[in-house]
Amino acid sequence: MTARTLPVIACLLLLALLRPAVANAELAVGDPAPDFELQASDGKTYRLADFRGEQPVVLAWFPRAFTSGCTVECKSLARSGEELRRFDVSYFMASTDPVDKNMAFAEETEADFPLLSDPEGKVARAYGVYTMGFAKRHTFYIDREGRIAYIDRSVRPSTSAEDMIARLETLGVPRQ
Repeated sequence: MTARTLPVIACLLLLALLRPAVANAELAVGDPAPDFELQASDGKTYRLADFRGEQPVVLAWFPRAFTSGCTVECKSLARSGEELRRFDVSYFMASTDPVDKNMAFAEETEADFPLLSDPEGKVARAYGVYTMGFAKRHTFYIDREGRIAYIDRSVRPSTSAEDMIARLETLGVPRQ
C-alpha cells in the first residue's frame, strides 16, 4: 500500500459502510407504500396491492413474537378488535418471525387479526424497519391509494389499540 492508495481504500470502505443506510432510506408521509406479499397467521397470503383503491391498511411492525412488549401490543389490539373493525380498514401486525411462530403467537394472544411473516426481512427492509434480524416497532398507516398517510415511530405497546383508533379518527378513515 502506498500513501496514494490509502485515501482511495478509506473512501471505498466508507461507501461500503454507508450503502446499507442508503438502501434502507426512511419512508415519509406521501411516499408510495412498498408492496408486499406475505403469509399470515390465518393461513392466507396478503398483498398490499389487493387493497389499493379499496381500503386503507395499517401495518404494525413488531420485533419478536412471545416477547413481553410484543405480547402486550398484540393483546391490546385483540382486546380492541371490535372497535377497530368499526373502521373501514384492514390492519395487520408484521414481524420477521416465521409463519408457524406467528400462528402460535396469534393463538396465545387471541389475536383476531392476521399476523404477517417476513422471515427473510425483505419487506421489513423496504419499509426501513429491519435491524439486526428484527423489525423495529413502527406502525404505517396506508391510504386507499397505497400512499403512506402516517408513520408512528413511537409505538407504545400498552396503548397501541387506543393510539391506532385515535390515529384512524385523525386521518378521517370512515367507519363501516
